[in-house]
Amino acid sequence: MTPEAERKAFLATTPWRDAEIVPIPADASVREYARLVGGPSAAMLMDAEAAAKTPPCPPDADEEERKRLGYPAMVRSSGSALLAFEAASKVLAERGVIVPEVCVSDHGRGLAVIEDLGARMMRDAIEHRPDTELSFYKEAAAVLEKLRGNPVEPGERHAWPFQTYDRLAYRAEAALLEEWYLPRVLGLRLPNEDVARLGEAWDDVLSGLSKADRLVHRDFHAENLLLTDRGIAVIDFQDMMVGQAAYDWASLLEDARRDVSPEVRDAVYALGVQGAEDPEAFERDYAILAAQRNAKILGIFARLIHRDGKPKYERFIPRVAALLKADLAREPLRPVAEVLRVVAPEIVE
Repeated sequence: MTPEAERKAFLATTPWRDAEIVPIPADASVREYARLVGGPSAAMLMDAEAAAKTPPCPPDADEEERKRLGYPAMVRSSGSALLAFEAASKVLAERGVIVPEVCVSDHGRGLAVIEDLGARMMRDAIEHRPDTELSFYKEAAAVLEKLRGNPVEPGERHAWPFQTYDRLAYRAEAALLEEWYLPRVLGLRLPNEDVARLGEAWDDVLSGLSKADRLVHRDFHAENLLLTDRGIAVIDFQDMMVGQAAYDWASLLEDARRDVSPEVRDAVYALGVQGAEDPEAFERDYAILAAQRNAKILGIFARLIHRDGKPKYERFIPRVAALLKADLAREPLRPVAEVLRVVAPEIVE
């Protein structure tokens, strides 16, 4: 059965059987979406079947097994499983976060009908009215406060295992910098000994992180925040894990796709520090994880461009490279910065 036939067969079992399927252009996601026009309520069709071909990381796998299984297991990927999306939506809703409700789902097909919360992204609203930037970012920070409101332990919730965003995952993601960005964008292929030195430096830096005990969205930025009549809604949360709260603050304020004004960044960062149980630990976590995330993003964008044939990501690279350079100037990143200054000075100078 073709994907189109699968979708129609699934919808035939739902109240949206007669709705028109209007595809939505895809971004970096391996999931596909379409609006359902003419159904009983505003809804979207989510197709995660292709994404589900990457199996999720086994929750009981140790580090050696995860390394053997490869990158998805090392970073504890959800495989974008539909079950992960459903479970995360319930956990977030329990925290008072606005998320699209899953109306009907078929895990075997990887298909679901989800609530359509509209297409008014926070990014677009700010572009139309720049004077709203601070107020919207403060609203986004209020959502993050709900995420970090109570500590959590890794474990199963709503039939899905929420795992720890641990040092192996952070390190494997940061390694995308030397695996993809350095050779494909800067033309630098590091010898094995330099890769090892850089890995040791990252291990040193990551050892300074606080305990992972907060829900982390992991892609919390202005394109994944929708403006609704009920307030800011959150999407693309299927990779949620248990980590350090500062990761999401860094994701919000060091946005790969838009320049956050310095005044807004400073004001909202201050809210993150003020609301932390341990302000010093938050500042240290933020410094480390902002650099880790931007190193990862440079690698991911280089991979999207050169492996997946998506040249549109080239326009984001200068912004992320500048963010990483600023990140590496912070004291907690000194071990990594010192190695990069020798093996890849273009990154830090």
